[in-house]
Amino acid sequence: MITLMTDIEKLRDVALDQYGFVTTAQAEEAGVTRHSLAALARRNRLERVAHGLYRVPQVPETQYGAFMRAVLWTGAPEAALSHDTALDAYEVCDINPTKIHVTVGKDRRISKSGGEGYVLHRQNVDPDQRAWWHGVPIVTLPCAIEQCIVSDVPTYLVRQAIEDGEQKRLLTREEAQILEGELDGRYA
Repeated sequence: MITLMTDIEKLRDVALDQYGFVTTAQAEEAGVTRHSLAALARRNRLERVAHGLYRVPQVPETQYGAFMRAVLWTGAPEAALSHDTALDAYEVCDINPTKIHVTVGKDRRISKSGGEGYVLHRQNVDPDQRAWWHGVPIVTLPCAIEQCIVSDVPTYLVRQAIEDGEQKRLLTREEAQILEGELDGRYA
């Protein structure tokens, strides 16, 4: 017996791993047409949250959904949480970002609405500088600290991130020493 999946079931399968979100490109990969996406949104079976980004309402919302939404909103497969947001996610300092920081490739141009709560950074991040945090792409702690040194996050917060990162074994002693040197030299 052959069982066929409905379009909403196909979308739900993708969205389950992404806190309820699915991009137009991912929907098309799953075999759902743009026409079907629009029809599902019109019938309130799907919520259009931004250009090219939808939310499947049958998937429960969680505290991490906003972070996945920020990454997927970019439409960039290389997008990852970064800078202040990454330090907060790793819980290594008392930083409290008011916006979600996301890094995309240096040459990536994003010109769509819906990113008012995000700070978009452009930097080519090596694959070994990427990790996962609760299923959301994020830069590694050493990369996040380097980004924060360059972006003028207060010294005491960066120093706290280095110390706590080493204490929590998220940084090696060698990485911590290199980052401390970069921090000490940033205003020299």
